[in-house]
Amino acid sequence: MTCSAAFLLCKKLLLPSYSANLCAILFFCVLGFAWNAHYAEGRLSNILDSALEGAEISIEGRVNALPQSNASGAKFAFAVDRAFVRRELVNDFPKQVYLSWQPAWRNPEAIPEVIPGQRWLFKVKLKRPYGSLNPHTFDFERWSFHQNFGASGSIKSGELLKGKDIGLFELALGMEYRRWQLRKKIQNLLSPSARYGGVIAALVMGDQNAIDQEDWRVFNITGIGHLISISGLHVTMLAGLGAGLAAFIWRRNTLPLFIPVTKVAAASGFITAFVYAWLAGFQIPAQRTMYMVGVVAFALWSGRNPRSFDIWWWALAFVLLIDPMAPYTPGFWLSFGAVAAILFAMQDSGGLLGIPTGKELEMHWQERTQQALLEACRVQAVVTVALLPLTLYWFYQVSVVSPLANAFAIPLVSYIVTPLAISGALLPEFLGKWLLIAAHASLEYLAIVLAWMASWRWSVGHSHQPQWWALVISSIGVVLAIRPGPLAMHRKSRIFGLSLCAVVFIKPIEGKLPVGAFRATVLDIGQGTAVLIETKSKNLLYDTGPSQGKKEDAGQRVIVPFLRGRGIHSIDRMVISHSDSDHIGGAASVLKDISVHSMMGSLPANNPLLDNLNTRKIPSLPCRFGQSWVWDEVEFVIWHPDEQSYFTSNPSGKPNEMSCVLEVRSQDTSFWLTGDVEKQGEAEMVRRLTGQHLKNLENKNLILMAPHHGSKTSSSWDLLNKLSPDQAFAQNGYRNRYGHPHPTVTARYEELDIPFLQTPKTGTQVWEFSKKGWTLKTSRDQGLRIWHRRPDKSIR
Repeated sequence: MTCSAAFLLCKKLLLPSYSANLCAILFFCVLGFAWNAHYAEGRLSNILDSALEGAEISIEGRVNALPQSNASGAKFAFAVDRAFVRRELVNDFPKQVYLSWQPAWRNPEAIPEVIPGQRWLFKVKLKRPYGSLNPHTFDFERWSFHQNFGASGSIKSGELLKGKDIGLFELALGMEYRRWQLRKKIQNLLSPSARYGGVIAALVMGDQNAIDQEDWRVFNITGIGHLISISGLHVTMLAGLGAGLAAFIWRRNTLPLFIPVTKVAAASGFITAFVYAWLAGFQIPAQRTMYMVGVVAFALWSGRNPRSFDIWWWALAFVLLIDPMAPYTPGFWLSFGAVAAILFAMQDSGGLLGIPTGKELEMHWQERTQQALLEACRVQAVVTVALLPLTLYWFYQVSVVSPLANAFAIPLVSYIVTPLAISGALLPEFLGKWLLIAAHASLEYLAIVLAWMASWRWSVGHSHQPQWWALVISSIGVVLAIRPGPLAMHRKSRIFGLSLCAVVFIKPIEGKLPVGAFRATVLDIGQGTAVLIETKSKNLLYDTGPSQGKKEDAGQRVIVPFLRGRGIHSIDRMVISHSDSDHIGGAASVLKDISVHSMMGSLPANNPLLDNLNTRKIPSLPCRFGQSWVWDEVEFVIWHPDEQSYFTSNPSGKPNEMSCVLEVRSQDTSFWLTGDVEKQGEAEMVRRLTGQHLKNLENKNLILMAPHHGSKTSSSWDLLNKLSPDQAFAQNGYRNRYGHPHPTVTARYEELDIPFLQTPKTGTQVWEFSKKGWTLKTSRDQGLRIWHRRPDKSIR
């Protein structure tokens, strides 16, 4: 009877609570969905009309963010007030666009300095937000959606209408102008030869654009990249400084009688965190810390005592409320994940020396120091283990030397470099200059040690992007490994948790190819060529895409991240079709980051790539008709150029006509990679396609790369009629200036009933060929097309 009464009482009391919780969960889910839909609708309505792409448009508005400026030009966000096409006002024009202003080669000094708040009248050519779409690489379209850019484009000319036109109540724009002033001050006070001036600017105001790519490589290898930005630790440090200063001032005289010192200190700390987070560009780690400081300040003012995870949850809610796209950025997961792991693991860490928590003040100072060092080591270990799955998911590598590098980099950057840099940027120039010089000198010594550590062969471990199931299993392992309490407790479960974390390094077997099959990944590389061929045990990279300016190329931007995400760390053979920059541009970056065993190419003897290969002791050989080899029962055949062709230091003919043409042949498939070969080279290949050469292609599905990106000087009738391809594809840039593929060539493929796929429309193309047939997957529409062998296909 008693048990029944207790059951009925619990049922009466708890069911309404469960129902209310369920209703609250459903309500917030619906509210969150509605907010995300409203967010997305607002951004999708801000997209440029496709009819205006490529047209010359006059736009009037203001620079509303900190520009990215360097010797090659400027890139910046621009808020559009009015837009005109041939003096006719355009309605429903994007409210914000992303512009690039580059100097003409004849007059490199033609671009004036662009400052936030300036009002300009620009003549521009725009396109809808578009970027190359490849797995494991930067998604420009997602970034543009996140930043609410309705179009991107280049400036043809500009007229400054007003200077810094910033209203009294325009807080956001005023803060961007203050950021520009700080960057300008740092640049003026530091010598132009100061290599780490960009790092100083990043520590002060979150502007990372001036950091050299080589420095980023060292920072990422040593695992201290999180410090070279406005981290939560820096915001917390400044918030504490602001709170301490306010408390020192407020406790004078009788002021505490009006408002307690703790409340004033809390409010001042939040205001300091808010100003600094905004000054730093409102990055997610800074946002998270600012909101946590704000929750603590609110709790003090309202007389509450929140738990640690309550503060974390409120900060998470605020970030998602303001920015629903935040989970698509690495900083969101790494920042919130690190703090959550520390809060979870360090709930009861007093057992490290057998001293109960809260009794630290009764310890001798040596024991307190030892306790602090042990706890710091445990925090570093907790963060390293907890962020392992996320680091591999976002960056496909893990720094082995990260704990050691962070052990001295965190205190040096956080307590010496950053305070000196911030003080130097805020104090008067006569004093700030020396503080900035001291901060830069400290960074130089740090960089020497980091570069030495990065040079160790084992300093970084490369893996691949883990599958979802591996992330789930490893997350369970993380919870077991970092569980709170003394380390001696639950030792077996901690070891078991660490073993579960290792699952993220296991490469999935579903992507393995059988003998006789191969996979061709046609990368969305822009105006250039890069194709990865995989057999069961070998990899071949055909061309390396274009270079982009002096410091960027498709190798570091697309190819290396793609290979790392796939878990491919070596290339058995790199084939360079010819010496044009859109085919060879990324080769140096690939050689630097990926192990290449051999190279074959059609290059003149004085090409710098050959010197690079000789330095690295990588064997290379010229590409000539008649060469062939077999990997895993897949045959590779060279069709062009002829063995009697040769280069001189100043060849009279076009490099295009010397393109290395490679056929990849399996039992049922013939896959042709043609480089930029044109009519002359095509005619030579047609002459060779006779007798046994032609018979070898009998009853095979043939896929052809359109020569020279589909230019009007290629894809001749003779070649297409001779090969009679089942499918064709072209790698070209979106709305490229060459007009590739040419309309006449596109019409030619259509007339011959040859499906013609273009990477600007499909994104990455993944062709997979086996005895069962072949499939094609494209990244832009996530399409899956399946074809089977045509046994009735006759000799051409």
